[in-house]
Amino acid sequence: MPSKFDYADLRILEGLGKYGPRNVTGVARKLDMPAETLRKRLKRLTSQFFLRFNANIYHTYLGLKKALVFAEAAPGYEDLLFNCLRQNDFWISLARCYGTFEGCVGVFTVPNDHCVEFEQFLEEMVKLAVARKSQVFWCTCFQAIHSRCKWFDRKSQTWDFRWDEWIKKIPAEDTELPYTLVDPKDFPIKGDYIDVFILKELEKDATTSFADIAKMLGVSSQLIGYHYRNHIVERGILEGFEVTDFHFGIADSNFLYFVFRFDSAEKLVKFASSLLDKPFVRTLGKVLGQNALYGYIYLPKPEFRRFVDSLSKLIRTGFLQSYSYVIQDLQKSSRQTISYEYFRRGTWIYDHKKHIHNIHNLVKQTAPELHTN
Repeated sequence: MPSKFDYADLRILEGLGKYGPRNVTGVARKLDMPAETLRKRLKRLTSQFFLRFNANIYHTYLGLKKALVFAEAAPGYEDLLFNCLRQNDFWISLARCYGTFEGCVGVFTVPNDHCVEFEQFLEEMVKLAVARKSQVFWCTCFQAIHSRCKWFDRKSQTWDFRWDEWIKKIPAEDTELPYTLVDPKDFPIKGDYIDVFILKELEKDATTSFADIAKMLGVSSQLIGYHYRNHIVERGILEGFEVTDFHFGIADSNFLYFVFRFDSAEKLVKFASSLLDKPFVRTLGKVLGQNALYGYIYLPKPEFRRFVDSLSKLIRTGFLQSYSYVIQDLQKSSRQTISYEYFRRGTWIYDHKKHIHNIHNLVKQTAPELHTN
């Protein structure tokens, strides 16, 4: 089994992310590659490497607001905090983390009219002494970064991280963000139950056929195709697709959640633009109403120090104001799809009382010493 991807592999992965994995022939045409060659390579890649193809939902058009949560655990209760956060029905990713603090980091998609209750949910874990503190960043939807070939040397078949070149070019970057990173004016619900169900399945596997989804719902594949084309795609509920792979490897790499802060919107936009084609960035999101940017970063461990050194240079020159980060613990990480089961009659069911009740029960059962204080 090969230990790493070659340039052709990376080009295919980049293309599948950019153009979507549902039409391999179309991707091959875009890459100017014989379709059969792409299929054979893809078959080899899926058998030898971890690959996952997911749909990226534009949650804004389903009435959902993204919340990035950092929660510092009370010492000794790190796993309990993780399990408490899971009691909220609207999490999509959760992980233990370390670095700035020991605790958890999570991403939630919260119905827009229940944001205050969600913040109360987080505060409850502090009141119960499971968490020392928590912080929530309300964000735009996230922009998936498809770049795989940038900074990969075709001749040596190795990575070349050109950090100095990167920071020198930032001031000349574009001053316009993709729509996913622009503060939305509102959070309309543009989909129905069938749309949400389809998206749930495509989040698990973006190559799932309409026929298979139709069987789950007991409807025709033609109806599923109609909803996909005329609702999900035409109304902009589907942001795009994401390919999950480990092109730097896993054992010698770090996955990090960063928040970058700037003293002007222009600097934020230029910095974000500089990251849209970099292979060490997984996703980006803008913090609503602030000159702050969220980044999910994937780096070989030796390059992490060089990346932080580059950020320090940007601070010294006045381009970057500050940054903070935590390191994801891959041994304690979970993901789930959009919470389709709580979407009924065109609206989301957010049961705040149930969430609070569940964390109290969990603390009472697993840490009675906290519950009695």
